[in-house]
Amino acid sequence: MLTIRLTRKGKKNQPFFRIVLVDKRKSSKSGKAIEDLGYVNPLTKKRSLNAERIKYWLSKGVKPSETIHNWLVTEKIIEDKKIHVSKFSKKKQAEVDKSKADAVAAEKAKAEAEAKAKEDAIAAKKAEAEAKKVAEEAKATEPATSAESSGEPKEEPKTETPAA
Repeated sequence: MLTIRLTRKGKKNQPFFRIVLVDKRKSSKSGKAIEDLGYVNPLTKKRSLNAERIKYWLSKGVKPSETIHNWLVTEKIIEDKKIHVSKFSKKKQAEVDKSKADAVAAEKAKAEAEAKAKEDAIAAKKAEAEAKKVAEEAKATEPATSAESSGEPKEEPKTETPAA
């Protein structure tokens, strides 16, 4: 798996970073980069990125590090949200994790509610169609089920003869 990350160069207290394409499993300090994609000088705030090659490698599925991702967003090479890379205090991190978990749970509940609503709507339509079908069958078979057409003898009303 390839990744775009920084490798530190320069003297002591004079950092200079190269943006390189390396194998994620290997250290970026080894000096065996597949390709140099730019550089960053934090002392002079100078940055140079080879946008064409970066876009090419991103299209091939290469993942940038979080810092590189944020720089690419700043330079408008990619359109995405920035990733929060600085560390929070333990208390703040717990709050962030909880809010993310709550958001995921709310989204999941909403998706489940929508799925249930769809299932209920489908079940209601099926029940309505079944009821309509039964009603039509009942109308079609109604004359056949009456006593006259079934061949059963018709009961005669009992008349009482007056006793005189």
